[in-house]
Amino acid sequence: MKIHPVPVIAIDGPSASGKGTIAQRVANELNYHYLDSGALYRLVALKAMQCHTDLTDQTTLATMATQLDVVFAAGTVRLEGTIVADAIRTEQCGILASKIAAYPPVRDALLSRQHAFRLPPGLVTDGRDMGSVVFPDATLKIFLTASAEVRAERRYKQLKEKGISATIPDLLQDIQKRDARDRNRSVAPLQQNSDARILDTTSLSVIQVLNKVIAWYTEVCASK
Repeated sequence: MKIHPVPVIAIDGPSASGKGTIAQRVANELNYHYLDSGALYRLVALKAMQCHTDLTDQTTLATMATQLDVVFAAGTVRLEGTIVADAIRTEQCGILASKIAAYPPVRDALLSRQHAFRLPPGLVTDGRDMGSVVFPDATLKIFLTASAEVRAERRYKQLKEKGISATIPDLLQDIQKRDARDRNRSVAPLQQNSDARILDTTSLSVIQVLNKVIAWYTEVCASK
């Protein structure tokens, strides 16, 4: 495999495992670019809801993904000029995004967009298949996980802080369903690569996880 000059740290894992928080913190620490791959699927889902698109029409959804007018800048997300950072984080949008992400045409349509984020000095990205499919040559691959119960509690706190109503039992059920859907989809299923380092965050703080990832990356870079 040809070695790409721009390093990538790929952080994969199930929903609400803390991937986004950690990836952003690592990117800030290293002054690298950051890609939230899940946001791209959530944006397609949001656009589909706005247009009342048939969510089983894979061809239309793929076209929508290709033509998506989105800008990631200054810590926020704009869809066709409108800030949608909160809108794409609703549970409804997340559930629809998980379903749409199982469609091969949509995944193919978004692949080049994801590759375009690989710019100097480096990239930190999180998702379900960043290390297995999108960036198989990533410098460091991490599979971040936590118990479903802890992930439901974390998601509950996030939603509560945003003033969004939710219950832990309902969130736990949604997370378990999403896990099953992500693991069993035919294209790019959620899985731990043999060359990925697993990190269970169930009993760890954000700082502890951040320090571990930075330490692993330093170790990998020193060995090259």
